[in-house]
Amino acid sequence: MNVFNVIRTRRSIRKYSPKPIPEQQLQKIFEAARLAPSSANRQPWRFVVVQDTDRKKALAEAADNQTFLSDAAAIVVAIADPRASANWCEKDTMIALEHIVLTATSLGYGTCWIGAFDADTVKRLLKIPAKMKVVAITPIGVPDEKPAAKPRKSVSDIFFREEWKNS
Repeated sequence: MNVFNVIRTRRSIRKYSPKPIPEQQLQKIFEAARLAPSSANRQPWRFVVVQDTDRKKALAEAADNQTFLSDAAAIVVAIADPRASANWCEKDTMIALEHIVLTATSLGYGTCWIGAFDADTVKRLLKIPAKMKVVAITPIGVPDEKPAAKPRKSVSDIFFREEWKNS
């Protein structure tokens, strides 16, 4: 699938089949994050990949009880290191996480950006150092649903040429 089709067909998946993800495909997904661009090539991201059933359930609880998370084959917790780049570490980590999302989609897996979570609880569960910043969470797994595309604003509503255009 070409990159535009991956972007066009990506959906937030909230229902997963219990099938595992082969390690080779997980490694490909991880490699995509590793190759992401970052400010001054500081690569401030770190990721904790959770596949243990009990730990996935605990993470789902820490994410406002979004229980569907625990049904995915894996949960990836994206973490930024502010020491690497205080102003850019979270943005850079989000770029790397989007590489994960798009690569997972290209391989036929579903994901869902999760921003609602108790960061202190996530840190405690995964033994993440206090100085690190939990940025986002995504499940990765075999989708057990096919959500329809949601409406999007038109290109002319979001892109302006040369200067800001009032609506």
